[in-house]
Amino acid sequence: MIIRVLLAEDMHMVRGALVALLELEEDIDVIAELANGDEIVPTALEQRPDVAVLDIDLAGMDGLTAAAELRDVLPECQTLILTSLGRPGTFRRALRAGVRGFILKDAPPRQLAQAIRRVAQGERVVDPDLMVAAWDSGDSPLTERETEVLRLAADGAEVAEIAGRLYLSVGTVRNYLTATSVKLNARNRLDAVRIAREAGWL
Repeated sequence: MIIRVLLAEDMHMVRGALVALLELEEDIDVIAELANGDEIVPTALEQRPDVAVLDIDLAGMDGLTAAAELRDVLPECQTLILTSLGRPGTFRRALRAGVRGFILKDAPPRQLAQAIRRVAQGERVVDPDLMVAAWDSGDSPLTERETEVLRLAADGAEVAEIAGRLYLSVGTVRNYLTATSVKLNARNRLDAVRIAREAGWL
């Protein structure tokens, strides 16, 4: 059986290297390679891959959001996250998105092909050290709305823009940002973004 793979990675050199690596495998066929997260779901619906190998940090839709959408619209396509963001919070978000595999980019090259095969068979593939770290670490103290506001702030949106996009008042957005700083014991908004990112909560 040939495993049909969709690969989404925004760094051209890395993507090219991954495609070249996977093309050495007789049972794996890369049918689509993408740089933009917004292309993942439409391309998957058109090409019907068995496995989608997704980076998290993509232009447009991030890999975890795309994974969650694929779970809903194309459940027969299994997803494997390949990322440098090996944080417990990110891993937990991936599990909530229905991801079957989560491996780090610094893993040995042969591990990627093996992970694709296992995920295609419905197995779960997770870096063991990351699983232990996720087990030991706490959940985010932020509410969904606080996380949403902080994520937009992290992307560079100003308070008025966040208010407009979320249909909130400027004062409410400021209150949410203040609450995130207090809950994360951060000095300011930038520090709150840093803490949340390092924990994998954004």
